[in-house]
Amino acid sequence: MIILLSVGHACVDVYQGAVASLVPFFVAERAYSYAAVSGVVLAASLLSSVAQPVFGALTDRWAMPWLLPVSTILGGLGIALSGLSGSYALTLVFVAVSGVGVAAYHPESARVARVASGGSHSAMGWFSLGGNLGFALAPLMVTAVVGPGGLRLSPLLVVPALVGSVLCLPVLRALEKRTADGSSASITTGPDDRASFVKLSLAVVCRSIVFIGVSTFISLYAKERLGGSTAAGTAALFVLYLGGAVGSVLGGNLANRWDRVTVARWSYLVTVGAVAGIVFVPGPAIYLFVALTSAGLYVPFSLQVTLGQDYLPSRVGTASGITLGLTVSIGGLVSPLIGTVADATSLRTALTPLILMPALSWLLFRTLPEPTAPKPVATAPQTGDDTDAALSPARHDHR
Repeated sequence: MIILLSVGHACVDVYQGAVASLVPFFVAERAYSYAAVSGVVLAASLLSSVAQPVFGALTDRWAMPWLLPVSTILGGLGIALSGLSGSYALTLVFVAVSGVGVAAYHPESARVARVASGGSHSAMGWFSLGGNLGFALAPLMVTAVVGPGGLRLSPLLVVPALVGSVLCLPVLRALEKRTADGSSASITTGPDDRASFVKLSLAVVCRSIVFIGVSTFISLYAKERLGGSTAAGTAALFVLYLGGAVGSVLGGNLANRWDRVTVARWSYLVTVGAVAGIVFVPGPAIYLFVALTSAGLYVPFSLQVTLGQDYLPSRVGTASGITLGLTVSIGGLVSPLIGTVADATSLRTALTPLILMPALSWLLFRTLPEPTAPKPVATAPQTGDDTDAALSPARHDHR
């Protein structure tokens, strides 16, 4: 089931990567300024950042596995329509619709992945890998579809959403069968650690700012620094997303040897130097530092999801909505500021403050404890009302 969830995750997150991948085409065909394209990224992020915790809270009260195929379609439909109208306002609406679809997908899919994996760090790493591969494939998909014929071909970008929604169906059937057979497992939980969760969330926000800032402008920055074509920028974006795929799997494996907090802390420290390399080191070496930045930001990615779930075991959906969702949405709220500074000065000047963000994440992780990992507990066969309870998120009354 984890493999299907991972592939489905790729089919959703390809649309998050598609927003940044469409930026050079919006600039070329519609002459958007840096501030204008930042507004497009903001539109995809704003509603998403608000909606993710809301959907997380809803999935804490009711299991909603049907959200997986529905949200996948919504995410793809918004991006597919974004290239059809020259209207800036409509473009913002369409990418916002896509953002809501992405927001609806992540909390429920993370809850289902936690149930399917029994809380395994490695399994959650593979689930996250799917999303990162979706990001990595986004610039290739957008370039292959939009490059030859322009933005008018954007409706073809809906194809991954159709595939992903179909792949969700076996997952839903497996969940139903598991419950009917009484073969589901619950996960042991302890009390909530809200203070640690708040610190973790702040670290996630800092990570989000640097990742969205780099992903939004790296294609334009690489093209500018290397004096190359759009292909040079596409290559930089591909390296950024591919490095994230490697980092996610590496993070899960490293966490099996060392604790998650330690692995995340060292990853953010490496990222500080890597982002500085992107900004200041000239020439093709930029690709190396893009890869290091991506790996450094994504090694903690799945670890932050499981840490959040372990810090808030009674609110797994909410924790997932914040740690998994805000990592790719809240940073979009800052991107217009970066674009405005870039218009007034230069991209290099605008990107320089991003070096501070992973340093702040590192400092926050220095104050975090390593929570006790959850353990799966086999449940007895269920009948009657117990069947509905098994599909619902666990609730705990802490007194």
